[in-house]
Amino acid sequence: MPPMPPMPPSSTPDLPHYHGHRERLRARFREGGADALADYELLELLLFRSIPRRDTKALAKALIAHFGSLAEVLSADHAALCEVAGIKEATATDLTLVRAAANAVTRGNLSGRDVMSSFADVLTYCRAAMAFSDIEEFRILFLDRKNQLLRDEVQQTGTVDHTPVYPREVVKRALELNATALILVHNHPSGDPTPSRADVAMTTEIIKAAAPLGLTIHDHLIIARDGHTSLKALGLLHADT
Repeated sequence: MPPMPPMPPSSTPDLPHYHGHRERLRARFREGGADALADYELLELLLFRSIPRRDTKALAKALIAHFGSLAEVLSADHAALCEVAGIKEATATDLTLVRAAANAVTRGNLSGRDVMSSFADVLTYCRAAMAFSDIEEFRILFLDRKNQLLRDEVQQTGTVDHTPVYPREVVKRALELNATALILVHNHPSGDPTPSRADVAMTTEIIKAAAPLGLTIHDHLIIARDGHTSLKALGLLHADT
């Protein structure tokens, strides 16, 4: 019997070594959700979309090591992400899009509700939006007569430890939006939410400017990596110096 001719070479190239790893990660996520994966593995799943032909485990770990945590990776701005080796424009855009989508979801939880009766959602939203920013931002939640959210705006941005705030501009914008109440919010990039003397003095000036126009300041929240502080809870929300 003549020998069998050799089989022709396969026209299908071998799959890269990480292909099976990706499928296993996806399966674990489908079956167990986020709790079934480490933070770097969740980040790998996100990176799969924008880096389809490369093993992303090392890059995911490098991003978390660079920024400190998954939350801080997803809160980093586009320019900071692009400074990490292996991150290009498209990947940075995909990662910042995750944060934008998460903020939209948490902001949506406030829509059509009395925010003063769902303050935990206010804190969740503010932490998602500001806790890991590396510069100070001064944000205002403008509320209507039913304490429903009219608009959420970042009025000022500053440096790592200072944001200029102008009470007249705060009041002017509130009147433009027909707001009747405000929640002031700013972040401390240092991680410590303790209010400074300047924070308290600035709040007092805004209350003084708002009161004659019938505008109520419900609270001033300070958001940081390590928690939050409410000036109202501390008894610091008043018009007296």
